Amino acid sequence: MPKKEEKDQKEVAKTEEKVDTTKKVKAAKVKEEKVGAKAAPKPVAKAPKEKSVAKAPKEEPIAKESKEEPAEKAPEAEEKEVPVSKEVADLTPEAKTEEKEVKIKKPAPVQQTWEEFEDENKSEYSDKERADLESLYGETVNTITEKQVIEGHVVALTNREVIVNIGFKSDGIVSRSEFRDVDELKPGDIVEVYIEEQENAIGQLVLSRRKAKIVKAWDNIQKALDEDIVIDGMVKRRTKGGLIVDVYGVEAFLPGSQIDVKPIRDFDIFVGNKMEVKVVKINYSNDNVVVSHKVLIEKDLEKQKIEILSNLEKGQVLEGVIKNMTNFGVFIDLGGVDGLLHITDISWGRINHPEDVLKLDEKVNIVVLDFDDEKKRISLGMKQLTPHPWDSLAADIEIGSKIKGKIVNVADYGSFLEIIPGVEGLIHVSEMSWSTHLRSAQDFVTVGDEVEAVILTLDRDTRKMSLGIKQITPDPWTDITKKYPVGSTHKGIVRNFTNFGVFAEMEEGIDGLIYISDLSWTKKIKHPSEFTDIGDELEVVVLELDVEGRKLSLGHKQTTENPWDKFQKDFALGTKHTAAISEIVDKGATINFNDEIVAFVPTRHLEKEDGTKLQKGEEAEFEIIEFNKEFKKVVASHMTIHKEEEAKIVKQAAKKQAKASDEAKPTLGDANKTLQDLKDKMDGKK
Repeated sequence: MPKKEEKDQKEVAKTEEKVDTTKKVKAAKVKEEKVGAKAAPKPVAKAPKEKSVAKAPKEEPIAKESKEEPAEKAPEAEEKEVPVSKEVADLTPEAKTEEKEVKIKKPAPVQQTWEEFEDENKSEYSDKERADLESLYGETVNTITEKQVIEGHVVALTNREVIVNIGFKSDGIVSRSEFRDVDELKPGDIVEVYIEEQENAIGQLVLSRRKAKIVKAWDNIQKALDEDIVIDGMVKRRTKGGLIVDVYGVEAFLPGSQIDVKPIRDFDIFVGNKMEVKVVKINYSNDNVVVSHKVLIEKDLEKQKIEILSNLEKGQVLEGVIKNMTNFGVFIDLGGVDGLLHITDISWGRINHPEDVLKLDEKVNIVVLDFDDEKKRISLGMKQLTPHPWDSLAADIEIGSKIKGKIVNVADYGSFLEIIPGVEGLIHVSEMSWSTHLRSAQDFVTVGDEVEAVILTLDRDTRKMSLGIKQITPDPWTDITKKYPVGSTHKGIVRNFTNFGVFAEMEEGIDGLIYISDLSWTKKIKHPSEFTDIGDELEVVVLELDVEGRKLSLGHKQTTENPWDKFQKDFALGTKHTAAISEIVDKGATINFNDEIVAFVPTRHLEKEDGTKLQKGEEAEFEIIEFNKEFKKVVASHMTIHKEEEAKIVKQAAKKQAKASDEAKPTLGDANKTLQDLKDKMDGKK
């Protein structure tokens, strides 16, 4: 059993003993009145003195009830001696009078056990009556728990403190500063307090008004969220991205996007004003509350939306307010419903951004182009309220007419020229220059340029037009034969490379091709980039001209004398030249006679007189054994040099022998001997 309940039962038992003693005193008085003076009263022993009897004002009703008990139990008092305590006699006036009339002998103290004492003073109440009395007593003291909000009565006020009774065994004390929100606080007022501790170190009940307000505020906020309640808040200040609103004493965040259905550009106008909001999110981890005013407006506008959408028709002209601008268009408020005005539907002409022609919060007239009931999307148009510019295009504008306009767009394939707002023509890149070498349109025009063009095609039904710029100037190929006759020499700019040659620009609109074989007389070129760079100026000779095909064949090497005409004489067959082996290649080697002549030496022609082969870097004498001017081919040999020397010696010996024979007329044997000697000499035997 809890200590508190045990304590309460002990107090009830003491009260019952006091009531029982009072009953016995009353019974003794009744007995004396019946007997009178005839019978002498018996001595009455005092009851053992109780250690303590609690005086409780709340127990007085119980004593009153005992007075109402019928006096039928008086005979029982005649048979027993009634012990009377001094304390009980003090409580009963009748007992005091009786004490004067009857002398009570004080018996000697009697040693009793607790069980004997309980038996003598056993309550006359039944178990049910006893339970009722205990319940009645228990209701006089509230059962409280810590960390809860409870109502209490103000008992008293001091300069610094407020004493609050919450029905507990003790009153709580709260700092008066926590009641600044309560005007004219007085005893008897009901206030809400937060129970921090039932009993602190000194046994005091600890309460808090401030924490009670906080807990109550969060309860109200949670209730507002659960039940979708509209609450009044006070805007305290602005912050990054929104406003701070006081809700039940708690600072809540109102995002800028949740203030109104339309964007708000100045938050300061709301500071210090009241605003109706709804709680949309609570984060207890960081005590964060998010509220919205926009949801209230949307709810009011929902009916308007339904009404507007139900009456919406294509082609309907409406009035709206520009709500927001983006790069791709404008959002217009139609009275609760937003519609999109695409940038291409603002004006017949091209615009870079809607702000070029429109302003925020501006009232405009628009026409409904299309709408989706399910997605609630509305497409709007503004240019459709005015006639199409093609319908007002002058009748005298036709094919061949020269017009002026402004470049509004440039792409790789061409550019668009705006004649009047809403009427544009395409200038293809091929129509920007007479040159057959195609380039990007950015090389000729840029956005914003004002240029003159000629109308090449015109279709008013499909509203399409093609234009040309090059037609403003004469076609340079008209008198090409006079400017660039065959054989004439000119200068051209290298514009492009191909695997087979170089494109050189003679003038604007006239390009010529220089084949790779016509770049140099002597160098073997694999790619034109080995010979020249783009942008270089080259001197060229017109080799061929095709007016109809607009083709011009050029040559660069032809501007200089052909060195092979001279090489043909210098390196004729049989001529001898000294050079070093430059490279050993497959099936032979190469030698450089000069910067332009590279000769080939077959492997067998590398043989020296001693039978070995010439090596790289080794210098020797070579004989030209082949020369081809057309194919620029030169073949040389070293072997023929010493083989030719041998044949020459043999030939000279034969001549010498013949001469000696004629002079000496030698015999045949002598001649044979002479020849043999010569042969041995040549063989190195002698």
